[in-house]
Amino acid sequence: MKAQPIYLEDKLREIHESGRLAYRSRSMPTWCPGCGYFSIVDGLPGALNEAGIATKDAVVVSGIGCSSRFPFFVNTYGFHTLHGRVLPVATGIKTANDALTVIAVGGDGDGFAIGGGHVPHAARRNIDLTYLLFDNGIYGLTKGQTSPTSAIGFRTSTSPYENADQPLNPLLMVLTYGATWVGQAYAGRPQQLEALIKQAIAHRGFSYLHILSPCVTFDKTDRTYQRLGDHVIDVPTEHNTGDLGAAIALAMKVESPALGLLYRTTRPTLADTLDAAVEKASSKAASGRRRAA
Repeated sequence: MKAQPIYLEDKLREIHESGRLAYRSRSMPTWCPGCGYFSIVDGLPGALNEAGIATKDAVVVSGIGCSSRFPFFVNTYGFHTLHGRVLPVATGIKTANDALTVIAVGGDGDGFAIGGGHVPHAARRNIDLTYLLFDNGIYGLTKGQTSPTSAIGFRTSTSPYENADQPLNPLLMVLTYGATWVGQAYAGRPQQLEALIKQAIAHRGFSYLHILSPCVTFDKTDRTYQRLGDHVIDVPTEHNTGDLGAAIALAMKVESPALGLLYRTTRPTLADTLDAAVEKASSKAASGRRRAA
């Protein structure tokens, strides 16, 4: 089949007519040219647009790091919080106004180093929010130190004689913490990434999307586009997304990261349990008033 030419003016017209630009702010991303995060900042507006979620009904919450500049680049409500504190703040926003679509964003260091203690509680409580974790395996904003997901043998300014620390497996962690939706995407496959963001947002409960992304400035050897492109695979078509054991098995295959939905289940959200508690308290108070009368 002969390849068809793509003309810039046609592509620009298509983008304008799609409506997705309404979800982008006038601030331009300040990441390094070639950074995988550009795919994510394009994917979220596309997902929100396709889902029909108004900009006034969405909130993007971030911590600290390259990824956490994200709220400045999207035309929604935003909250740039403290290092590692994205999930507590996102929890407060969602609890205060359950009608909002809350998206938390952060990097591997923000989420699984200083912020690692908050992840299990967000997952076990099944807070109805989406957590987009940008994993480039390095601290990029502070100029290239090892992170909780850096590979063994990786050389950085803090590991000039090679990193000896065993990397964390965030997918394995969130699955065992009790997340009700877990998926994995790759910045080098933007269309699949956008589709997974849309699925994650649509899920009612704590949804976690792990996004593999190269750091083109400080990682020339490990998590590069070429190396990731050679190793990532799609989740097998026969995979049962309701089987936690099967999802854990996929998460453990770190040498060939599986892209797609790994696990999905349903159970009451934090809002459901709080509403039930309010109903019980109201019933008890009404009963007490009747006895007093």
